[in-house]
Amino acid sequence: MNVPALRSPNAVLVLDLLRTASEAGISRLELAERTGLTPQAVSKITARLRSEGLATEAGHRASTGGKPRTVLRLVPTAGYAVGVHLDRDELTTLLTDLAGAVVARRTRAVALGEGAEPVLAAVAEEVRALTAGFAASGTYASEATAGPRADHARDSTAGSHRYRVRNPAPGPRVDHVPESAPGPRVDPVPESAPGPRVDHVPESAPGPHVDPVPESAPGSLPAPVLGVGVAMPGPLDHRAGVPGRVTGFPEWDGHPVREELARRIGLPVVLDKDTNAAALGLAVRPAAPSSFAYVHLGTGLGAGLVLGGAPLRGDRTGAGELGHQTVQLDGPVCGCGGRGCLEVLCLAAVARGEEAEAARILGAGAANVVRLLDIDEVLLGGRLVLAAPEVFAGGVREVLAGLGLTAPVRVAGDRDAVAEGAAWLVLAPLFGGGSAPRAA
Repeated sequence: MNVPALRSPNAVLVLDLLRTASEAGISRLELAERTGLTPQAVSKITARLRSEGLATEAGHRASTGGKPRTVLRLVPTAGYAVGVHLDRDELTTLLTDLAGAVVARRTRAVALGEGAEPVLAAVAEEVRALTAGFAASGTYASEATAGPRADHARDSTAGSHRYRVRNPAPGPRVDHVPESAPGPRVDPVPESAPGPRVDHVPESAPGPHVDPVPESAPGSLPAPVLGVGVAMPGPLDHRAGVPGRVTGFPEWDGHPVREELARRIGLPVVLDKDTNAAALGLAVRPAAPSSFAYVHLGTGLGAGLVLGGAPLRGDRTGAGELGHQTVQLDGPVCGCGGRGCLEVLCLAAVARGEEAEAARILGAGAANVVRLLDIDEVLLGGRLVLAAPEVFAGGVREVLAGLGLTAPVRVAGDRDAVAEGAAWLVLAPLFGGGSAPRAA
């Protein structure tokens, strides 16, 4: 795939409509109507996308007059992205196609407190093993089967590693987004106008030192891996690609995570906060609310904020630090140095086995966010929420209702919400959205 071909904003706009079209595809006439471009401009763009392998014909649609319309759809297998969730105690890496469908997954235990050197070495090792294992499997992306995800585990390594590949099914599944769905708007511009630049990484790009592998080692993927999105606990600087004083792990402060991983892996790397990545992954889903708070309760507590269809990070990536909101002035000391933070109170209640109390505390924090930003919805996720979804959703909902706040509350994040969102840090710019941080 020739990534520079996507520099035109019009091509990006058309590509995103192909992504959000249903399995039935979308015709050139419909593309012209929805973009405001001329049919000639659409034909030129779609011809280029087809020549680059990004789009393909998906049959014909019956016409009410004249010849049947040819419909087009995205080719999800034209490229891939890696999403990495570096949590305090676990590392999840997954591979997605251009439509964001997960095609392979690995997980292993890590300890953030071991320091950057061994942990980042593990990340690089997992990314290489993920892509090599997927290429060797001979199983390529498919999402044709509706309903809940049904992964079939195939152990490819010993110990705690788990490698999963989807069963193949005919044709990719790309959900349809209504025309009113939220998302960044790109106005039509002349074909010659400069557009956002998405750099192409040459095949000769420097990579990490890798020990010689046997001739029987797995081959390469049939399409390029466009980059690696990494999501980890904050605070961090998403522009510089550098973490701050991660609560409980001050040794990570100022470490050049993005640059070091790019050197080790040999691919562009984007770094962002775990909650921001998850929020981005939810924002690109069909019919996502225009503004919401994704509240994540796992090894820590934080929130990802989406306003007007785009993540709100703040200049210092400080937006959404919900867990360190003080709710009890004389409360217990938090690892951040404060007292009575939402995170320390919520985690302590969970440790005591009082999930209902934890949900009430979480609801108090969610209510503050709703009042401050007037958001449309509160979405919950994280391993502790997923362990008792009805308790947490019901508890937060009850607190908001008691305060007269009408924002709906639901559990939206699944086990891989952060890792999938991390992959979207790479994919979103290709479709003109996401306001993703730059890659190294």
